[in-house]
Amino acid sequence: MRELVDEFLYYLVVERGLAENTLASYNSDLQQFLHYLENGGVKSLREVNHGLLVAYLMKMQQEGRSPATISQHLAALKSFYHFLLRERLVESDPTANLESPRQLKKLPQVLTVDEVERLLNQPRPDTPAGLRDKAMLELLYATGLRVSELVALNVDQVNLEGEFVRCLGKGSRERVVPMGQVACFHVRTYLENGRGKLIKKTAEPALFVNQHGRRLSRQGCWKILKGYARAANLKKEITPHTLRHSFATHLLENGADLRSVQELLGHADIGTTQIYTHLTRKKIREVYDRTHPRA
Repeated sequence: MRELVDEFLYYLVVERGLAENTLASYNSDLQQFLHYLENGGVKSLREVNHGLLVAYLMKMQQEGRSPATISQHLAALKSFYHFLLRERLVESDPTANLESPRQLKKLPQVLTVDEVERLLNQPRPDTPAGLRDKAMLELLYATGLRVSELVALNVDQVNLEGEFVRCLGKGSRERVVPMGQVACFHVRTYLENGRGKLIKKTAEPALFVNQHGRRLSRQGCWKILKGYARAANLKKEITPHTLRHSFATHLLENGADLRSVQELLGHADIGTTQIYTHLTRKKIREVYDRTHPRA
């Protein structure tokens, strides 16, 4: 059986020209499978049937392997048996009717309204950097912008009178997003009292700049956010997208329709936005269980 695996790997190199890392992955997956067969007393690949493969995949699931890992193993097995069938080394393909396990989307981490308040109250407004950070966090939560969109904003893309920002999202699609009175107040305060001291005399167009007067990077924004999350003693894992996820979830919890949230987030496909409905349904269920007399 191991010689057949070697022949298969040679075929992948010569006829399909696969990369070394891909070959190593195939080899690792197939060696694990052969080890399983040998421990079960199976001495020939011809003995492998549909039921044995299902048992192998179920064993991987019981061991806590992720759906992605199991799918990867199954892909290696399918490719291997396709090769064996083509070379007439087996009479049938036991992987033919096997499907990969569903890979469920991981629900995003979301802050409660109180946790958002704690986070947004961390920056100190008595320094230029503090004014910048306060405006930055308020704007993130008020608009649901991606961090990449936030740091790409220029001053002339912010309309304080109309209380909206123009940003370029994925695929260079421009959208207009309302920013609300609170965020507008803090952005104006930063522009009037903080930004000038940070950019000094440079002609930087960026709205948010670092201590050197240059455009703030995504990494810089994330570092600032993580620091304030620690200061607020938030136990949840905070990522650059956390405020975006919280923005969408809080809108839906308070009655916003899915299409409007899709537009605000700049999602091309409403299916991407629908992940937030799982979070709001969970919230509704918790409220129901807590308040209904016969829940």
